[in-house]
Amino acid sequence: MNSPKLNDCRDAFTATLERLAESDDRIVAVCNDSVGSSKLGGFKAKWPERLINVGIAEQNMVGVGAGLANGGLLPFVCGAAPFLTGRALEQIKADIAYSNANVKLVGISSGMAYGELGPTHHSIEDFAWMRVLPNLPVIAPCDAIETAAAVEWAARYPGPVFLRLSRVGVPDLLSQGHRFELGRANLLRGGHDVTLIANGTLTHRMMKAAEILAGQGIEARVLNMATVRPIDVEAIVSAARETGAILTAEEHSTFGGLGSAIAEVVVAEAPVPMKILGVPGVFAPTGSAEFLLDEFGMAPAEVADAARTLINRKAARAA
Repeated sequence: MNSPKLNDCRDAFTATLERLAESDDRIVAVCNDSVGSSKLGGFKAKWPERLINVGIAEQNMVGVGAGLANGGLLPFVCGAAPFLTGRALEQIKADIAYSNANVKLVGISSGMAYGELGPTHHSIEDFAWMRVLPNLPVIAPCDAIETAAAVEWAARYPGPVFLRLSRVGVPDLLSQGHRFELGRANLLRGGHDVTLIANGTLTHRMMKAAEILAGQGIEARVLNMATVRPIDVEAIVSAARETGAILTAEEHSTFGGLGSAIAEVVVAEAPVPMKILGVPGVFAPTGSAEFLLDEFGMAPAEVADAARTLINRKAARAA
């Protein structure tokens, strides 16, 4: 059996951005000496005057983006996720979110994609930092198809957006022609025994875990929760009530991220047994992204084990 093709979501981002820029001359790209890692080389070749490289100066980069938006342009501000969000958090808060500036922030190589470069380059806090800010949708597409759809949506949306993209290749899970809807989860697999929820690079691992569980006679519902803010309350409540247990996984700290956002809904609306998989409040060590995800218990087989434990908790609760 052939392995599915793995696609880099950065390629989908830049291909879509270039296509949109062909017909919308308001679109400009701003980066922090990251033309290569943001894959903006093609954009620069076509429109050198529409790409602004501010150098390694993320705070200035965000301010430049806000100024361009105030001048009527449509800036996509691109940079490595740990530095875009960590170094420029104050500017994102004041110049982008508070000012409701029409700036699209694109965090490249998020999560532990820069694994071999160590903890300083891991971006496992960005969901927590970004989702607390008013006016700022937070989106982590699960594949290249959803990335392209999210970029198209972001270009139409009249306000700030944070788009979180990995550099780790992932298989396509959604159908061609998929249309992104803010705050709407995608049901990837039906099931009534437990619900598995993820986004970004973890989504295909959840699908593999669901296949393992199916081989054991357990039907797991799988939700792709690309939008972290605003979260899909309806899908979460339905999952809790209909399956009775929820397992989340994310390439992020277990504090403040996707799992926390879902838990906030579960505890208020439909309390059920729940477990959050992620980086458990530590600095992740050096190693490849795939190794680190496995190291923190997010290999598909370990996800399946965690799901079975939740099902047992559910059964004990009902007894």
